[in-house]
Amino acid sequence: MDLANLSAFIAIAETGSFSGAGERLYLTQPAISKRIASLEQQLAVRLFDRLGREVTLTEAGRALLPRAYQILNVLDDTRRALTNLNGEVSGRLTLATSHHIGLHRLPPVLRAFTRQYPAVALDIQFLDSEAAYDEVLHGRAEIAVITLAPEPHALVKATPVWNDPLDFVAAPEHPLASNQQVSLADVAQHPAVFPGGNTFTHHIVQRLFESQGLTPNIAMSTNYLETIKMMVSIGLAWSVLPRTMLDEQVASIALPDIQLSRQLGYILHTERTLSNAAKAFMALLDSQAPAG
Repeated sequence: MDLANLSAFIAIAETGSFSGAGERLYLTQPAISKRIASLEQQLAVRLFDRLGREVTLTEAGRALLPRAYQILNVLDDTRRALTNLNGEVSGRLTLATSHHIGLHRLPPVLRAFTRQYPAVALDIQFLDSEAAYDEVLHGRAEIAVITLAPEPHALVKATPVWNDPLDFVAAPEHPLASNQQVSLADVAQHPAVFPGGNTFTHHIVQRLFESQGLTPNIAMSTNYLETIKMMVSIGLAWSVLPRTMLDEQVASIALPDIQLSRQLGYILHTERTLSNAAKAFMALLDSQAPAG
C-alpha cells in the first residue's frame, strides 16, 4: 500500500475536499485524484462518495481511516526511534497550543528552546485546546500545550505545568462588580458570555454552577478569551477569565467562598516514541512548574 496514497486519503477525509487536500500536500487536484484512484483500485473498493462539491467517506473509507492513521503513525514512530539513536536534538517538532497559552505562557519557553536547539525546526499550530488534543490523539502533533481536560483520554499522558486561577469578572460599572455581597445565585441571574460549550474551561465553570443547583444565564459564547474580555469590558455580560488577563478594563466579582482554577500543561500520546526534540522541549516545560 503506497504511503503517499494513504496521505492523500487522510488529507481528503480531514479537509472534506480534493482541492483542500491538494493545498495541504502542495499537489494539484488531478494529482490527488490520481492517488485516490490508485488506492481504490488497489483495495478494490470505493473510498469516497462525490456528490457535487461534497465529498464524504463511504463505509469502506470510514473503516480504512483509523487504520491509515495507524500505519502512518507506526512509520513516523519508527523514523523517530532510529533518528534518536544519534543523540542529536534536531529535526522537526510539531507542537500544538491554544491561542491563550501561546500568547501568555509559551514565549519564554520557545525563546529558550530556539536558542538552545537551533537545529530544530518548530512547526507551531495555534488551535483551541480541544482541537490540539485531537491532533495529539491522531498523531499529527507530537506535543500539545493546552488547558488540560478534567478527564484525560486513556491514551493521553497529561502533565500540569501552570495552575491558572480563574476569576469572575464584569465591567467596573456593572452592579455585580460594585456589590460586595454577591453570591453565585446572584451571578446566575445576570447575562453571561461563556467560553464555547466544547471547551474544557466551559465545563469547569458549568460544573461549579451545577454543584449548587444553578443554571447560568448564557447570552453569548466564544472560544477566544480576548473576545470575552472585550465583551465584558463594555458591559454586555459577566464572565470568567484567567487572573493573568485582569487589568483596569474589567473588575473582579467578589465571591469569597468560590475558588476556581484550571490546569495548563502538556499532553503526549502514550504509545508514541518521542523525538529528542520533544524530550528537550518537555524538560523546558517541566522547569516552568513550581517546585514540588
